[in-house]
Amino acid sequence: MTGYAMVRGEFEGWTVRVSVKSVNHRFLDVKLRIPDSLEPYEHRLRQAIRGRIHRGHVDVHVSMDPSDAAPVHVNRELLKAYVNAAEELRKQTGGSRELDTVSLLRLPGVITGLASALPETEEKQEELGKVLESYLQEALEKMDEMRRNEGRHLTDELRARVARIGDEAEQVRELVSTLRPAFSRRLEARLKELLNGTNIEPARLAQEAALLAERSDISEELDRLRSHLQQFTKLLDGAGELGKKLDFLLQEMHREANTMLSKTPGVESEALTITGLALEIKAEIEKLREQVQNIE
Repeated sequence: MTGYAMVRGEFEGWTVRVSVKSVNHRFLDVKLRIPDSLEPYEHRLRQAIRGRIHRGHVDVHVSMDPSDAAPVHVNRELLKAYVNAAEELRKQTGGSRELDTVSLLRLPGVITGLASALPETEEKQEELGKVLESYLQEALEKMDEMRRNEGRHLTDELRARVARIGDEAEQVRELVSTLRPAFSRRLEARLKELLNGTNIEPARLAQEAALLAERSDISEELDRLRSHLQQFTKLLDGAGELGKKLDFLLQEMHREANTMLSKTPGVESEALTITGLALEIKAEIEKLREQVQNIE
């Protein structure tokens, strides 16, 4: 599910910002952006994210900017190298544009104030790590609250779709009992056409109709579909990581719907009605599968 949060705080004269954003994704995909100087904390922060989120594409951005009193240092040797390279390139190309000081300061590594502001002692470095993790956890909690609100609305919609599938499946169950007489009528008309009106033994006709009805019986598929729907609803009432379990159930439900369609041939009105209902069930399952991708 989607969500966004940002937390801001202070540490040793530096402003720390942690923002987190998540969008739907079938698996967990974490993109962590941090300053080079904070790379020693990358593994620690990734572990904190994975301990909280298990599904979705997650963007995390951590920054540390100097407060008003924080010193900013310029790496003059690196800046000089940039200037020399730019001047040499200008002579080779015949350019005449003057160097922009602000642009030079934006080049990687020129401003080293952040690096110089990092703690020098192990004790302070550990303190910074705890601060960063604390802000990250706070941001994740705020984002989770947004995701929970979205999840409540999504759960209501999922329940409504499951209820519709259940109602349509019960309509199919009622129609199934009417298929055998329909098969008898169909067989009788077809055989009379083939036999030029010759009378057909009722027992033989009933036997053939029973065989056709048995091959087209979808009672087991309906029973399994009902069981899957009950398990789906039970999972929605629970907690924890549900997405993959729900996705598996929907795959099974999709299989039952396909089997119902393949086992209900003919042009009788009853069979056509069952086919129409099975197609509606299949469409609802497809919508559920799309929505379940949002669930962790």
